[in-house]
Amino acid sequence: MDLGIKGKRALVCASSKGLGRGCAEALAAAGVDLVMNARGADALEETAEAIRKAHGVAVVTVAADVATEAGRAELLEVAGDVDILVTNAGGPPPGSWEDWDREDFIRALDANMLAPIALMKALLPQMTEKGWGRVVNITSQSVKAPIAALGLSNSARAGLTGYVAGTSRQVAPKGVTINNMLPGIHATDRAVSLDTGVSQSQGISLEEAKRQREATIPARRYGTPEEFGAMCAFLCSEHAGFIVGQNILLDGGAINATL
Repeated sequence: MDLGIKGKRALVCASSKGLGRGCAEALAAAGVDLVMNARGADALEETAEAIRKAHGVAVVTVAADVATEAGRAELLEVAGDVDILVTNAGGPPPGSWEDWDREDFIRALDANMLAPIALMKALLPQMTEKGWGRVVNITSQSVKAPIAALGLSNSARAGLTGYVAGTSRQVAPKGVTINNMLPGIHATDRAVSLDTGVSQSQGISLEEAKRQREATIPARRYGTPEEFGAMCAFLCSEHAGFIVGQNILLDGGAINATL
């Protein structure tokens, strides 16, 4: 399927690896030029070069922390005029309600709510002026079904979801869509980290820890960055202009819910 976005320009955050890279790869395959961002310069440039060679699109890199005002300013200066924004950031650490104080919540909000909002506020005006734009926020399955140990993430990402619900309907008349993607477990470094924790706590092999988690997923496997990226690219395509303010769950059926 021709996604109709060849020649567009996209800013993709946290895209040196994992789900962010999956999104960047899929957009590049559709002919979209990229502004790629991550905190680690070496991994970011390595990924960017691989995408340049594979897809022949223009790729600019910005190593910066978008959770900070300075990092966002640097990124936005380089990004300039973009048609597509994909926001993404790693979640805060797990814990229990009694572990977290105000500063913990502020850090979580800065990374997982306020940074995406700031990027949208900076880039939506130019999209609405052109009459076309796409924003995709990578959030979490915990927005649908909160995970007790991820209270910081639950709170921040739920706040972003509420912001998108209203804002998406305000910019839709201008040809701009905003939607969220809610990943379950995917075959990324994050999955390895989670499975390693289970392996160590239960005294089992990493492979056994993975099999245990896969057994809780109706699809009986982890998702792939490529699958995730394909959905992102579709939401950014010409064909997705009637999808507004939605939360797209990609979890292999793990959350048992009708709606």
